[in-house]
Amino acid sequence: MLWALPAVAETPLIGLKRVEQATPWKAVGRLDSSTGYCTATLIAPDLVLSAAHCTFDAQGKPLSPKELTFRAGFRSGHVEAERSVVQIARPDGYALKGGNWVTRIANDAVLLRLSSPIAPHVIAPFAIEPHALSSGEVSVVSYGRGRDSLPSLQQTCAVLQNYRGMMTMNCNTTFGSSGAPVFRRDGYNIRIASIVSGSAEVNGKRVTTGVSLPVLVSTLKAKLIAEGAPPPARLNRIGAGTRTSGGAKFIRPGGS
Repeated sequence: MLWALPAVAETPLIGLKRVEQATPWKAVGRLDSSTGYCTATLIAPDLVLSAAHCTFDAQGKPLSPKELTFRAGFRSGHVEAERSVVQIARPDGYALKGGNWVTRIANDAVLLRLSSPIAPHVIAPFAIEPHALSSGEVSVVSYGRGRDSLPSLQQTCAVLQNYRGMMTMNCNTTFGSSGAPVFRRDGYNIRIASIVSGSAEVNGKRVTTGVSLPVLVSTLKAKLIAEGAPPPARLNRIGAGTRTSGGAKFIRPGGS
């Protein structure tokens, strides 16, 4: 696999410590389970997008919805909103182990339905970029090893290639960053162009791998409906700045 060198330089990670820094990105949060955590993003009042491998335990067994919790805007023990998960939709083409690794990464996405919607006036969901990217400047907001209690922003990195739905990027990610949103800015619009799957060494270079989203997300939405979505949840107003009941979880080995 070959790619052109990016036309933009990488920028360092910025910890979103201050409220004014974190507010634009509060739809990004942690997806916590009993075996670890990943990064996830609200894309509709009751839908969260993350990486499919984040919904398996350390032994490769699929987690049930009740074992997952989404903590939007998780920052130093506080959350903007917290919801349990009631439904999981994984791509039919996804296999946690075995098979073609390109196909596995290209299908490493999951949609999660929340127990109740998060009102848009509390947290505005991010939209999905309608066009698949094969190059260009992007940004990433993620959690990760050594920074699991605070989201970090990399303002500028680049998509290097899109190969059969698997994207490679030069973004700064690590264990716990799986499922992190990769944003494309178009004027005032910021949309999710990919999510982080992991990392790989290609042609002697360490790159971040990601998922091409437009078609896949539409397929997963249809799957949620086909598999029987629960009755519409009642929308309740919640206050900002609630505190989680537990601390940070351990990162599952082998994730990103």
